Amino acid sequence: MDIRQFRHFAAVAETLHFGRAAERLGMTQPPLSQSIMALERELGAPLFVRTKRHVRLTALGEQWLPHVLEALAAIDDLPHTARRLRDGQTGRLSLSFVSTADYSVLPSLVRRYSQAYPEVEIQLVEATSDVQLPALVAGERHAGIIIPPADRALPPSLIYRRLLSEALIAAVPNAWIDEGRIASDAGITRAEVLASPLILFPKQVAPAFHDLVTGYYAALGGTARIVQEAIQMQTIISLVSSGLGMALVPASLRNLARAGVRYAPLAGAAPRLETGLAWRRGDTPPTLANFLRLLDAESPSLADGSI
Repeated sequence: MDIRQFRHFAAVAETLHFGRAAERLGMTQPPLSQSIMALERELGAPLFVRTKRHVRLTALGEQWLPHVLEALAAIDDLPHTARRLRDGQTGRLSLSFVSTADYSVLPSLVRRYSQAYPEVEIQLVEATSDVQLPALVAGERHAGIIIPPADRALPPSLIYRRLLSEALIAAVPNAWIDEGRIASDAGITRAEVLASPLILFPKQVAPAFHDLVTGYYAALGGTARIVQEAIQMQTIISLVSSGLGMALVPASLRNLARAGVRYAPLAGAAPRLETGLAWRRGDTPPTLANFLRLLDAESPSLADGSI
């Protein structure tokens, strides 16, 4: 069987007349009849009942016709689909992200991208930066929103673009303020920071964030007293709400409302956390290229001092 035979069958089935079908197809009747007979031989059953005056479909022909028409429509649509894939109008975008991005840059970017390219399937995978980087190098994801390592360069096969730089703030239990353990939520003082037990990401899964926080304690002249570690920001905030300790979190975490938790700025100069996008050098599929163009359009709102 080939596509031409399918078209021949569809034309005869729709006109129920070999002469008119041949005219529609731009061919003479004898080769059309031969094509249909060859198709019937291959199927092992007739598709048409022929008389001198009439042509009608057999039961097999009637039932097979919708499938043939559907297949022909899909074939005819292939060039259009190819152009849409080429232009990134359809297809897939695989994007990994750190949990902190879920409260800052990710929602707006995904919403705007979905509005601009509604037929693109967006695959979102939450992962820490240490998990994302080898996956990006291996080509398992198109791009990833990461916290870049502070002590080493990214793999040379990756391109990096900064998206956001935001100050850290304190997430403290409401009870601490009610009890006077924290004097005010207008600004957490150096003494209050150093005296408070801390909840933090483990160093092995979020080394840049971990070092940023512990380095801040060292700059204050003390050492962080870490009482609990967690790898999800939601878990950290839940532990804060239980009264277990304080956490230093990006300012965008104010978007994560949780009963029993108060967010407060740090007195004095606060450390800043950078978040950015990484993708493989020389590997920019159309869907990712459109995502990068969206970032170019978003750049004024991704200001590095606005949060």
